[in-house]
Amino acid sequence: MDVPLLIRHRLDELGLEQKDLANAAQVTESYISQLLTRKKAPPVPGRTDIYEKMGAFLRLPAGELAKLAGMQRQEELKKRVAESPQPLFQECREFVLRKCELERLPEIRRIFEKEPFGELERLITQKLLDVAQQVARQELESESWLRRLAGLSGLSYEQMRVAILEFLDTDVFHVSIENCVTFLDPMVESWDIDLRTFGVEILLNQRLAMGGLRRFEFMERETELAPPLEPGLEQFLKDRSLSGDVTEEEIEFLRALNLRERRPAPLYYYRELQNLRDPIHFHRAP
Repeated sequence: MDVPLLIRHRLDELGLEQKDLANAAQVTESYISQLLTRKKAPPVPGRTDIYEKMGAFLRLPAGELAKLAGMQRQEELKKRVAESPQPLFQECREFVLRKCELERLPEIRRIFEKEPFGELERLITQKLLDVAQQVARQELESESWLRRLAGLSGLSYEQMRVAILEFLDTDVFHVSIENCVTFLDPMVESWDIDLRTFGVEILLNQRLAMGGLRRFEFMERETELAPPLEPGLEQFLKDRSLSGDVTEEEIEFLRALNLRERRPAPLYYYRELQNLRDPIHFHRAP
């Protein structure tokens, strides 16, 4: 049994109609119809509250619909995993380029057009999608936010709830022009990339996202290795009669002591630790 079959079964048992379920789940009747006729896949559990609303309305055990939806999506994913992803629609590419900083645009356009859906285009599109989906997930339970976004996109509240379920389900290989118009366009003000470091900056609409600016760094950095322990400090730490209950913070303090060419004995670190712990050696904070 899959999600559509279970829902149909419960609607028949309870003598209810699709429009009743749509009202309870706060989505359009068209969405419920497409869900039940398998024209739309069940949304990802954990990204939406639709299963809780429908489950309560259909008097199903808590979590049963979401669990069934997860199993159904896994089966569908196995069927799709061997399929080759299709490039973005030309309209989606034009949207991504339109949001690019003007000074960078000619160079970015040349790179995009050199190769259909190449690495840079996928990187930028993925980051725009990641940021917009993150904001949408955070605000999913906010009716005022959904209504504000619906107003900017020219949709009703119920249509927006349907659209956001589909948007949270999409990935970089299946972004549609509807996703761009409804979510990316009102959310994203502009983006820029440093082609030397591949650092990406995305400026969001502050009416829809707190903070506004998002930064992503991709530059390789060398790992700074900690200097080796002084022999005396190493002996001090091994001798539990001296080091006792020394903390990591205190070890870092002792490690950072700059003693130039001197090589202190373990007893020096013991006395240094006692000095550090003794409150009479320090002024009180005002």
